[in-house]
Amino acid sequence: MSSMQRAKQWATFARIWHIYDAKWQNPFDSSKTIAKYLKGQHKPIYHPLSDCGDHVVVINCRDIALPGPEWYQRVFFHHTGYPKGGATWTLAWELHEKNPTKIMERAVHRAVGGTLLRKGLMARLHLFPDEHVSEDLLRHVTSQIPQLRVQPRRLDSYSEEEVRDFPKVFDYPADHVIR
Repeated sequence: MSSMQRAKQWATFARIWHIYDAKWQNPFDSSKTIAKYLKGQHKPIYHPLSDCGDHVVVINCRDIALPGPEWYQRVFFHHTGYPKGGATWTLAWELHEKNPTKIMERAVHRAVGGTLLRKGLMARLHLFPDEHVSEDLLRHVTSQIPQLRVQPRRLDSYSEEEVRDFPKVFDYPADHVIR
């Protein structure tokens, strides 16, 4: 095998580091995309029995968005293993207050599926509650996973000029009174 072919093979089977910004994203929709990268399904060499997945760094897990009233309706189950009183059901907002990365972790854990490689796949998932990631991890990141939804801009982020220059449907007269 020539050195060029060897380098091609190394590049084919190399683990790439991706970064994903979870700000204003639904964790259950995002987890399907993240699981695809963890398993390696985006690669042409993918096979269900081979472990060819990549590392994924997820930032801003604290700022995820659940649709509608899911913060108060979605329940997460946990069992300690003790026969009496070991089962607990925790609402999404309570779990998110305790650990801001836990909802994303549980969503990806479920999206990965019941494969034998699940433990290794979850070890390549790196979750952070905010944008602060260690320089050691950021040094490895070479790719960015695009967000599924466009991140909306807050109203207080617009300047006075942008608000004034925004096109209006009509202008109220100067003596107009709103009742």
